[in-house]
Amino acid sequence: MFRGLVLGIALVAGTVGMSGSASAFDFSFQWGSIPKCTTGRPGRVPSPVFKLRNVPKGTATIRFDMKDLAVPTYAHGGGTVKYAGKKTIGAGAFKYNSPCPPGGSHPYQWTAVAKDKSGKKLATATAKRKYP
Repeated sequence: MFRGLVLGIALVAGTVGMSGSASAFDFSFQWGSIPKCTTGRPGRVPSPVFKLRNVPKGTATIRFDMKDLAVPTYAHGGGTVKYAGKKTIGAGAFKYNSPCPPGGSHPYQWTAVAKDKSGKKLATATAKRKYP
């Protein structure tokens, strides 16, 4: 029993030490110059600029998907972009259904999934912002 307890403490201590050495995949975005929409009928618009931080080594593609947190069943879509090692994914890398909350403001969330060249998921990050 004592040996198992010591081994468990050593494993936890090792995990804590490793997680402190690397920063997590993260990103931010701005809505950019998309047309204002509050009718509940979104249009197809170019994707925003995404500012990336701590993209995992070996990332070949990043998949972006947007969700209206007030109406999570609506599919706004997204797109997959090739990752070339830059810190910014430029506006218009793909098209998606714009944010368009009927008569008000909703919180929206982009999810980014970094994958290697075989399609294996390396990391996931999210960023939230209200619109309009």
